[in-house]
Amino acid sequence: MNTEKSREILQILQHDSRTTAESIASMIGESVQDVKAGIERLENDGIIKHYSTTVDWEKAGVDKIVAFVDITVVPAREVGFDAIAMRIARHPEVRSAWLVSGGCDLSIMVEAATLKDLANFVAEKIATIDGVSGTNTQFLLRKYKEDNVLFHELEPDNRLVVSP
Repeated sequence: MNTEKSREILQILQHDSRTTAESIASMIGESVQDVKAGIERLENDGIIKHYSTTVDWEKAGVDKIVAFVDITVVPAREVGFDAIAMRIARHPEVRSAWLVSGGCDLSIMVEAATLKDLANFVAEKIATIDGVSGTNTQFLLRKYKEDNVLFHELEPDNRLVVSP
């Protein structure tokens, strides 16, 4: 399967990971066997990392505290930011971790059951790491879109049209 077809498969699965190989095959004009083999190759090559579901936890009645923590780091000799970033990323509270440009070096998204749990995690597990020189925490107040999925649709405009 060529690179273009692989990209098409990736785009389809990124939009909806439940799309069947049969549906993908009809969308891109390939056989089901070729699509299945292509997906398996993409998984084995580590290009497809994980399949996930976008959940509206608020609607499900589950309270979660989500925060974005910007971290300033003194890079370690010969490994730069990687050693500290991987140490931080391994914590189960960390949902995502990125090396970023701008006012900080690393940015992480953290989830916890309570504000106290989240505060303790940042204060005791992140801020105390050798090489971490500062943190700045911002809390998620409302989610509008995640993983290309809108969480709040606009109310339909039911006003009457007025014309001259």
